[in-house]
Amino acid sequence: MSSISETLTPPHTQDSAAKPVKCVVWDLDDTIWHGTLLEDAEVVLRPGVVAVLRALDERGILNSIASRNEADMARNRLRAAGIDEYFVHPQIGWGAKSASIRAIAEGLNIGRDTLLFVDDQRVERDEVAFQHPEVRTVDAADIKELCERPDLNPPFVTSDAKMRRRLYQAESERQADEQRFEGPSDEFLASLNLELTIYRTRDEDLRRAEELTVRTNQLNTTGISYSYDELEAVRLSPNHALLIADLHDRYGGYGKIGLVLIEQKQSDWTIKLLLMSCRVMSRGVGRILVSEIVRRSQQAGVNLFADFIATPRNRMMYVAYKFAGFSEVSSAADGTILFQHDGSDPGQAPSYVSLTSDW
Repeated sequence: MSSISETLTPPHTQDSAAKPVKCVVWDLDDTIWHGTLLEDAEVVLRPGVVAVLRALDERGILNSIASRNEADMARNRLRAAGIDEYFVHPQIGWGAKSASIRAIAEGLNIGRDTLLFVDDQRVERDEVAFQHPEVRTVDAADIKELCERPDLNPPFVTSDAKMRRRLYQAESERQADEQRFEGPSDEFLASLNLELTIYRTRDEDLRRAEELTVRTNQLNTTGISYSYDELEAVRLSPNHALLIADLHDRYGGYGKIGLVLIEQKQSDWTIKLLLMSCRVMSRGVGRILVSEIVRRSQQAGVNLFADFIATPRNRMMYVAYKFAGFSEVSSAADGTILFQHDGSDPGQAPSYVSLTSDW
């Protein structure tokens, strides 16, 4: 096995075509079903489409809809076919498909370069590709081969992945309730009964940890991804702490939503990686996690540093470090910025969160 210093060298990168698809976006007419809903007396599901939807769902790949249709009629047809539950944040209306694609990416808080769009009409696929060249497109005639694509075949499927659609659907319920809630946001958060647990990663957590480094881009301080073997090496290293965070509330579990890798030397600790699932962005969990690391470093009597590598999507994490009391002390030729904490009191976790920290 390579040394730890070798293990933590340059970031793994992925080109757009190889990047895993997080969500397949489907047209309806002559794609999910044969026929046109508003014109034909009856439309029939395309052969094999249910098996494809089920297979993607079991792999942790989301399904959504971008369709020009009458919304209530389309939803009723999906419900009658028994497949309405497979789709998250569907966009059914009369706008451009590219606008629907944008709304889906924003609603799910994922990059458009992780979407794949399926439509029977070339003009629709071309319109989406023109507006969003990073979105992959597929002709509906080719859906039988869809599940064979490498970007739709994750190397492993974690328990969190198998629950991904339901986690997103629970989040939609939270958001709907929050919009209806009359009062300050802190009061709504207090009503959730949030429970955050931070602990040292166990062997059974490593696949999910690997998945987090591959899938999480926006709330990721370095953009570096790690393989299972690399994570196992740092987990067993006496000079590192590999932490994972789990979140629950009254709607159920969010799954394992955060990962931290800390290099621990005698007088200095350095956060080599900190990432959070975008699904918990509005819960303030990242700030709580950073504060807990600061608190532990102060109890240990060590200086606390943090690596940061700018990517096209992680500016928010740079700002998060600055607001948490970190300031830049150096920058390397490879673009790595080194932060140091100023030693200020991190404060206590907000009252709306029950925190269990066992590391």
